[in-house]
Amino acid sequence: MDPAASANAAALWAGLCLILLLVLSVLVTRQRRKHHVEIGDGGVPALNQAIRAFGNATEYIPAALAGLGLLALVGAPPLLIHPIGVTLFAGRVLHAIGLSRSTGTSWPRVSGVLATWISYVATAAALLFYAIP
Repeated sequence: MDPAASANAAALWAGLCLILLLVLSVLVTRQRRKHHVEIGDGGVPALNQAIRAFGNATEYIPAALAGLGLLALVGAPPLLIHPIGVTLFAGRVLHAIGLSRSTGTSWPRVSGVLATWISYVATAAALLFYAIP
């Protein structure tokens, strides 16, 4: 097992998730400028949605990336890291799209949450597998 390959796999998903966070951050900034709101949401629904899409991503992505990084450190194969990474990333993108379009329940939000939770469960299970000798 090539440790660099595991690190490269985790790095790919970390990089993509960071780009997603940057995009969501830019969307918040655009709404702030459009509506002349310096802090908070100013009672503007579109700004509130953008803030929550970014906020929700920042709530879930760091722990997931820490898990992927630990999987790389313990030598988990890229064939384990990549499916978890793609599930996480797709889930976060879907959730952000769903939340950006509506504050109500939507299939992108529901699918995004489920995909994120699946990636969390898979990461936790894999970490426990590698932790127990």
